[in-house]
Amino acid sequence: MRTLIAAFWLAMAGPGVAAEIVVTNGDTLQLDRTIYRLDGIDAPEIDQLCLDRRGDVWPCGAEARDRLSGHIGSRAVSCEDKGPDPIYKHRQMGICSIEGEATTLNGWLVREGWAIGLEPSAKGRFAVEEADASENRRGLWESCFAQPRDLRGWNPSGARLVGRGCQPAHQNRTRDKLFRVDTAMPQGCPIKAKLALRAIGYEGIYHLPACGSYGRVKRVNRWFCSEEDASAEGFRKALTCR
Repeated sequence: MRTLIAAFWLAMAGPGVAAEIVVTNGDTLQLDRTIYRLDGIDAPEIDQLCLDRRGDVWPCGAEARDRLSGHIGSRAVSCEDKGPDPIYKHRQMGICSIEGEATTLNGWLVREGWAIGLEPSAKGRFAVEEADASENRRGLWESCFAQPRDLRGWNPSGARLVGRGCQPAHQNRTRDKLFRVDTAMPQGCPIKAKLALRAIGYEGIYHLPACGSYGRVKRVNRWFCSEEDASAEGFRKALTCR
């Protein structure tokens, strides 16, 4: 079921003590006031699309988020802090686990096909899990998808398409479907971002719902849930927001 599970309370170490966990996308969660990006893996972005075996578009980024939420359920989670995220400065890198389980959430996501290993930071840690997910067509591997880093860099022409649903003869047509400017807003992520052509090249600009330009923006390259994420990926706030 592709139903968003946005936030829930999980019991922690002592009786009467609880920590709020919010799963924001397939590889990021907030534990109390700390946002962790799961170390060594890369899940599809919240606004990312994939193609199923019939060639139909489906919101795989939102699906990955929901799968992680559903897997955690009401169980307690703990995270080992691995230091600041080098790209998303407001996040920490983390290795997170459901208490009592040997498999980390990082490894589970790759094994179940909802994330891929992010090299070179993964250092091959998830190679076995990724190969198994691909071989058994689990999660994303049943479909055709672009590597998340190519979506973040908006690289349609050079994107590497992977998954058992990809058809080599239709690469260009597939890229057109995966890199679209008419995607629906993911729930809870209302910030519109688009690439604008300038004399010096393309510039990324994001528009908040309160911006005067928001309603006029029809072609959206990316959707973001927070200004911090939009800024981290190189987009600046629209001048109409000031």
